[in-house]
Amino acid sequence: MQYSKTKMEQLVKNNAELTQRLKHIMKEHELEKSFALKALYHAEVKESGRFMKDYQEL
Repeated sequence: MQYSKTKMEQLVKNNAELTQRLKHIMKEHELEKSFALKALYHAEVKESGRFMKDYQEL
């Protein structure tokens, strides 16, 4: 499964929990949105993550 910025943006937009996690990652690590999205992908989606199925459905 490959990372797609547009899919991650859509997934975050549709999920309030992921929106909060994204904001937290951006603030805590002082990252730009694009880097924080990639970090969130690796933490919550990739390799049987909690949101992998939702990501694949997009």
